[in-house]
Amino acid sequence: MNETLTENGLSLPYLEMGSGFMMGMSVGYVLKKSFKLLLFLTGLAVITVFVLEQKGVIVLNETALDQNVSLGWEMFKTFGLWLKERLASLKITGGASAVAGFFVGLKMG
Repeated sequence: MNETLTENGLSLPYLEMGSGFMMGMSVGYVLKKSFKLLLFLTGLAVITVFVLEQKGVIVLNETALDQNVSLGWEMFKTFGLWLKERLASLKITGGASAVAGFFVGLKMG
């Protein structure tokens, strides 16, 4: 059995994977972490807007807010599809492993 060992003897199975898988995994991991940060900041902004509306500082147009949220979600989905297609466009085996790595990275993140 071929094992990859580090200096302290721990097995690192991801070192056995190809470069396409590693690129996909790192992109998926960073994308998920970035999305979590974006959701946190968006939630903070929404809370701030609601507090300012409650205090009478601003008037909130709920229809425009709903349209902007829908537009942002569509842009995010388009970006996700583009990223998946870009990873899949790598060489035949590299593309498949990159997409697999992307989903592993999403799961890990």
